Amino acid sequence: MRFMMLMIPKGYESAAPGTVPEDPQAVAAMMKYNEALQRAGVLIACDGLHPPSMGARVSFEGGRPRVTDGPFAEAKEVLGGYWMIDVRSREEAIEWARRCPGADNEVIEVRQVQEMADYPQDVQQVAEGFADMQNRRR
Repeated sequence: MRFMMLMIPKGYESAAPGTVPEDPQAVAAMMKYNEALQRAGVLIACDGLHPPSMGARVSFEGGRPRVTDGPFAEAKEVLGGYWMIDVRSREEAIEWARRCPGADNEVIEVRQVQEMADYPQDVQQVAEGFADMQNRRR
């Protein structure tokens, strides 16, 4: 089962462009955690994200795309990074999240990835070829 662990650092919603972790000890602890995920064979991917001040949102009100550049005034929680892991259960995913060396201002949300088998047969038929799209890299 694939799960995303989404890092939500409080205060990141108002971080200045180019903000990156500056505490070498915190980064070292996170690297040790990432290496443990990798050694266990559960890590698929992990990345940090630039703050929303460097991002954009595309909304589709009335069916027309509208681009809004960050920062986003209404943002209360934003993603600072993520891990994609492949584990046997929700409980195992939560256990990995519990092991993260997160700071007082950080929260990890654990979400299971929807697999094609989760969808009704008619939806699976319409989405035939989706797995091939996922496996293609630039």
